[in-house]
Amino acid sequence: MKEKIEQLREELNNHNYNYYVLGVPTISDIEFDALMKELETLEKQYPEFFDPLSPTQRVGSDLTEKGVKVKHARPMLSLSNSYSFEDVVAFSNRVKETIKEDTIEYNTELKLDGISISVIYEHGRLLQALTRGDGEQGEDVTSSVKAISSIPLKLRSGNKIPERIEVRGEIILPWKRFKEINEERARVGEELFANPRNAVSGTIKQYSPALVAHRKPEAYMYYIYADDASFLPQSISERIKLLHSLGFKTESHGKVCRSTDEILEFIKHWESKRDDLPFATDGIVIKVDEIRLQEELGLTAKSPKWAIAYKYPAERKESKLIGVEFQVGRTGTVTPVGIMDPLHLSGTIVRRASLHNADYIKSMDLRLGDIVAVEKGGEIIPKIVGVRTDLRNDGATSPIVFPSNCPECGTPLVRKEDVAAIYCPNSTECPPQIINSIEHFCSRKALNINIGPETIKELYGKGMVKDASDLYTLTPMHLIQLKGFKERSALKLYDSIKDSVSTPYHRVLYALGIPQVGETTAKLLAQRFKSLDNISIQTIESLCEVEGIGEIVAGSIRGYFQEERHTSFINRLKAAGLKLEVETTSEQTITSKKLDGMTFVVSGIFSSHSRDEIKELITQNGGKVASSISSKTSKVIAGENMGPQKLEKANQLNIPIISEDDFLSLIH
Repeated sequence: MKEKIEQLREELNNHNYNYYVLGVPTISDIEFDALMKELETLEKQYPEFFDPLSPTQRVGSDLTEKGVKVKHARPMLSLSNSYSFEDVVAFSNRVKETIKEDTIEYNTELKLDGISISVIYEHGRLLQALTRGDGEQGEDVTSSVKAISSIPLKLRSGNKIPERIEVRGEIILPWKRFKEINEERARVGEELFANPRNAVSGTIKQYSPALVAHRKPEAYMYYIYADDASFLPQSISERIKLLHSLGFKTESHGKVCRSTDEILEFIKHWESKRDDLPFATDGIVIKVDEIRLQEELGLTAKSPKWAIAYKYPAERKESKLIGVEFQVGRTGTVTPVGIMDPLHLSGTIVRRASLHNADYIKSMDLRLGDIVAVEKGGEIIPKIVGVRTDLRNDGATSPIVFPSNCPECGTPLVRKEDVAAIYCPNSTECPPQIINSIEHFCSRKALNINIGPETIKELYGKGMVKDASDLYTLTPMHLIQLKGFKERSALKLYDSIKDSVSTPYHRVLYALGIPQVGETTAKLLAQRFKSLDNISIQTIESLCEVEGIGEIVAGSIRGYFQEERHTSFINRLKAAGLKLEVETTSEQTITSKKLDGMTFVVSGIFSSHSRDEIKELITQNGGKVASSISSKTSKVIAGENMGPQKLEKANQLNIPIISEDDFLSLIH
């Protein structure tokens, strides 16, 4: 049966390669899923043949502990940036001054806008993946990277692969997936990602393989190191071909240029064509192609002398400003938005652009009818960056003045000292503040109620919901009155609201929308103060004792609980059955403190207990369970087929590895 399991793994790996690397699938999704199901079934029947690099293990529960730092075997240097053709010519001249050869070849590549990654393989098997970090050390994101289908778990090659190789590249999110993800976030009221780079960075650093698999980032690899130098070709362009043969996705638009003029032509070509690409690119990387010449040129402390990155300037276009809207956000901040004649910018039609704040408008002496310059910040968010006063005519009106009263509720606006933002203080009656606060309450990271912003707006407009606590008074008969709702959709939303009462306490705390309290701060508060009632009685001094909370955040928390309307709101949530304190089930099951102060990692297959049973025994005896190994790990409990990554890390950190019997002797 081992042969059958290995054959299925190899077949699935080949299909993954055909689909994600070559882009030429050879079987249907249904056929692929059937093969995967067959392999999963056999692996459950024969656990002795478990392999952590099986295709079934790309997405597992083995999360990498956040923040584990690992030193790079070779520093991941950054490239010197250039922003003009003169910079590129100067780079080429510096190379020629050092390299006394008639013709020097350069490998030119598209500069992908994502996050840099280093992936290490031993004996052709994926061992570890690290972010660039500060160049000297990066964060271990192995579990996240394993879930990227375009990164092979095992290398493909008919040649003998060196014992250890390191491959570097860029993880990116294609435009199509980026737009789909932002549409998903908009539907549930979550803040949109500003650009694909931010989205993919946030995805990888969530340390959740399931999230990575859902968002589907891709990896393009561009460099390879090996201890056996004879394995590696002697040019960048040939090494990229080697990477492709090993099973990696490589960027296919690169070109070997033999002169400075060819490099400049390549840059010009992609400046006009980059909007047609399926991914974001912000420039061109230029490298001396031959490795021997790279070695002759050498390195500086921060960057190689044999490479440079040309950065494209942000695309800027002009349009006529025909209006300004003042939008009120959840916390009352009023943001000006310029309305313009439509223009095509970086692949989309733009009609609206940010004007930041009142000071920004005043500094430009902006007027309706002006011709304004527009750019996309981070290639996504349009913003007005300048005004053509030289084109101003009699049609331009008087300067735009920031309103003194809220455009939604008429309340006088307030500006705090030394703060650019102007805001409406009427959080109890200002419609957009209330609607946005309900959207925040329902968002995925908060109560995760399956409701869209238009439905919330309609519920508020009809007086059916005045704040988020009123959601729990709704019945299917209420919901069926909404536009587009029928019995099935009404029941679906009703069930989603009803199910949300089981949301963990720290997410309910985040959902309250306390100013300055984001998701991470809410978790810290929940861990330190086990109930909402306990938080409400804390002083600023005691709140500041929580790591990461300073006086401003503490003051905001204290101020929130001093308002009667917030206390009333929390009481209504309590009456609805929401969790406003930490559940103590695990604390109640503690039978001894034999493992007090100890943290364990459990890996492998055990003879007497399942992994979950061993974890339960740890917590019952006062210990803690971690998902991955770090310097804080006390011991690793290892069974058969312990993951090679965990074994490697335990040895690196000199963490004791004990057997199931050794563990049982600790608690008996």
